[in-house]
Amino acid sequence: MRYVFVDTAYWVAVINPHDQWHAPAIEASSMLGGTNLLTTDAVLAEVLNYFSGLGERLRRIATANVRAILANKHIETIFVERDGFFAGLELYEARPDKSYSLIDCVSMTIMRERGITDVLTHDGHFTQEGLHILL
Repeated sequence: MRYVFVDTAYWVAVINPHDQWHAPAIEASSMLGGTNLLTTDAVLAEVLNYFSGLGERLRRIATANVRAILANKHIETIFVERDGFFAGLELYEARPDKSYSLIDCVSMTIMRERGITDVLTHDGHFTQEGLHILL
């Protein structure tokens, strides 16, 4: 079964029609067909953080989308716990020359553990780790 990891940049682009990556994100969605998606609660927290200061309307839309993601049986959401946090922290510490966020490091370690190489994002940090970005 093929999985694609879904990063913050993709969710933001899908939710916000004014985002510069909105059209490519929608196009990528249509090309994935029955592919299983994987994300984390940490990524979803980043999505909500992004929309937190953009006004009540977008904040409500973002909240509704996150709830829909969590309820979608075709999207697996991993809840990052202690081990996942520490695995991400180890990668973060191992790459002092990079500007990876801790959440990106957690995502990258989960992708490695699951054997996932494709990620819905435009964040070039993932390519630096040998992963394939789809936006």
